[in-house]
Amino acid sequence: MSQEQKDTITTRVISTFFTVLALAIFKPFGLDAWQWMAYVHLLLIGCLGIAACTVTEAVLKYIVKKPRSYERGVDYIIRRNLWFQLINTPLVALFICLYRHFVMSDLVPGNVLSWSNFFETLLIIAFCSFAIGLYWRFKFRSKYLSAELEETRQLNEQLQRMQQEAERRAKAAEAARIIAPTHEEQPSAVPATPPDTLTLAGTTSETVNLRIQDLLYIEAVGNYVKIYQLCDGQVRSDMLRATSKQMEEDLCAYPMIVRCHRAFLVNLQQVEQIVSKAGSMQLVIKHCDESLPVSRSNMTQVKEAIKGV
Repeated sequence: MSQEQKDTITTRVISTFFTVLALAIFKPFGLDAWQWMAYVHLLLIGCLGIAACTVTEAVLKYIVKKPRSYERGVDYIIRRNLWFQLINTPLVALFICLYRHFVMSDLVPGNVLSWSNFFETLLIIAFCSFAIGLYWRFKFRSKYLSAELEETRQLNEQLQRMQQEAERRAKAAEAARIIAPTHEEQPSAVPATPPDTLTLAGTTSETVNLRIQDLLYIEAVGNYVKIYQLCDGQVRSDMLRATSKQMEEDLCAYPMIVRCHRAFLVNLQQVEQIVSKAGSMQLVIKHCDESLPVSRSNMTQVKEAIKGV
């Protein structure tokens, strides 16, 4: 059983316990008439609540298409919990009404199935669900924000190590070129490395000469791409009629250049800091005041590139 499944079960059991505790305190549905048997009925109602939670989880996963996932951030978890409450609350009320009708109507004739009993039960369960939802909302937000901050801190450390390693390799390669022998024969064991400079071409005759380590990021603008790079310490932008997909293919030999958004390709060596904001991630670019968003679909790719996977 995964940790997510364990957390889900724990959450639903605790929520059901608090609901049953509230029912035990206020004793609605004529529970007073059952004396000690009321606690047996409360236990069975708790089992019905857990069963309703299981049905709701299946509806969310297979019909609403909202599976439980920690990786989608705090906002997704909160929205999913709201969906859970909207589905689960009337479902629990229906289960309890049926239980009242078939099991608890002997001593309390008013427990027969009716619209008035359903809305009465729905109101009670909705109040309990609202109170429990507030508790879990703050608990989940605090928990996942702390997890996101910790992950962001680790990613920033890994980013710095990756950049330092890339700089070390670049200096070593430059030194090797300086002291390399002039004869053409090269050791076959040395792998070919991509060139430091590249000429990017679009669908027209225009081209852009690019020094890879000076590339900041590439932005898709309609039918064009805007290439931002350092030139004599200043940020320069060049327009090229091409698609970001074409640029991604041209730069695929450089693992530090990744897609972070459908509109942006970024050079991770030129990222100053990673910032996490309520489930979203942004890349702060060096030498300028720009912050590039990281879409959820590209977040895994960016993290793997930073970790060197």
